[in-house]
Amino acid sequence: MGQISAAITAVGKYLPDYVLTNTELETMVDTTDEWILTRTGIKERRILKGKGRGSSYMAIRAAKDLLKKSNVDPKEIELVIVATATPDMQAASTAAYTATEIGATNAFTFDLISACSSFLYAMSTAAKYIESGRYKKVLLIGSDKNSSMIDYTDRATCIIFGDAAGAVLFEPNSEGFGLQDEVLQTDGAGRAFLQVPAGGSQLPPTMETVKKGQHFVYQDGRTVFKHAVSRMAEVTEKILERNNLSKEGINWLAAHQANKRIIVATGNRIGLKESQVMLNIEKYGNTTSATLPLLLNDYEKEIKKGDTIIFTAFGGGFSWGAIYLTWAYNTK
Repeated sequence: MGQISAAITAVGKYLPDYVLTNTELETMVDTTDEWILTRTGIKERRILKGKGRGSSYMAIRAAKDLLKKSNVDPKEIELVIVATATPDMQAASTAAYTATEIGATNAFTFDLISACSSFLYAMSTAAKYIESGRYKKVLLIGSDKNSSMIDYTDRATCIIFGDAAGAVLFEPNSEGFGLQDEVLQTDGAGRAFLQVPAGGSQLPPTMETVKKGQHFVYQDGRTVFKHAVSRMAEVTEKILERNNLSKEGINWLAAHQANKRIIVATGNRIGLKESQVMLNIEKYGNTTSATLPLLLNDYEKEIKKGDTIIFTAFGGGFSWGAIYLTWAYNTK
């Protein structure tokens, strides 16, 4: 038997019913559909409504979608990872509750939190468990209820984010398909430019922090944009060089869907055609941990067995990276 690699063998997703359009945002803040579309590439985004519904609500449904499509028995799953920037609550694990609700009673679980890089980092983590030879089925879910930390009077952030969840299943592969290489990096100096100031241990919630709106996302858009473009391109180029990959050897770029201009700039920098760059930001906005698995769901029928995919993301922290993966199946 050859060396074990960690391959994605199934995908699933969940999208809330409520669609927040640019036209509706025009009634909430000083903006226009044209302004939003030109600067971000976003036309609409999904918002999770309903009392008591958090990121686990969407994670559970994305996982069930995957299980139904793949015919996998949830009791066979050995590990559930929920990548998220918006866990249901402090202390109690969102992944633990999600696993119980989908019937994955034999799995151990944990949350992985690293802003918009959460899912990318969790891909690396899930792969390591598979490559160890000890685990056969690892369920990875990216789920974020971004609307829970957005100020809908702040034009700089409310136009960008949406809510959603996506899931992938990692299994062992002996044909050489799956995760091939990764470059993952961080720079803690960047957290001043993208953060939710209050609610954590450094600044616990008080009446004063609530009044000051410190539980909402703050973003220095220009600084984040500049770093995202350069960092995502740098790690992507490093992956290509390290693996002797030319632009002809890449089938797809799956970049974090934060801003269409960032995605296009990354694709251009490595010389890819527009048709090779996965895009769905216009429908969902930035769904943080869900952007990468949503791309795989939306493009699943177009991806062929053996296709080369370069994943890349950039998020608060700062955190960023790139992963090189070969696709392991054709969609039935």
